Amino acid sequence: MKIEGSCYCGAVSYTAETHTPYPYLHCYCSFCRKTGGSGGYGINIMAMAKSLSVNGEEYLEYHHGMEHDPDTDELKENENHRYFCRQCGSPLWAHDPRWSKWFYPFASSISTTLPKSPEIVHIMLDFAAPWIEVPSGEGHRHFQRYPDESIEQWHKRHDLLVD
Repeated sequence: MKIEGSCYCGAVSYTAETHTPYPYLHCYCSFCRKTGGSGGYGINIMAMAKSLSVNGEEYLEYHHGMEHDPDTDELKENENHRYFCRQCGSPLWAHDPRWSKWFYPFASSISTTLPKSPEIVHIMLDFAAPWIEVPSGEGHRHFQRYPDESIEQWHKRHDLLVD
């Protein structure tokens, strides 16, 4: 499936191909919350890095991703790059050289209509802000840290991989 995305001001736009277009994973880690500004969590999907085509590359900037140290829970820098528009600050996608085949567009930057997910997976709940009410009940799964399956595994389990 071809996706198109952009920043708020339009200085950066992109296209890419994805087989996993369902925005089902809501991450509540402090890094996603603070850099995404999207209701207390960040949402991304997975797309093929070789398919990424960018207009306005001169307006792209990135900062290193952060992760919680498993021993201390303090944030530490990792190899992940989180790209954003330096004109308007809109988060666009993440890319980690450890998984160079993929990049992870933020659902908030995608202009293409994405399919509605049959299930929402809430992750990194150990780090959710206390004012956040995390939905529960049917169609919601919860993980204190990382989920038990990858984006691709989740799409396969639900028979939702697309061409």
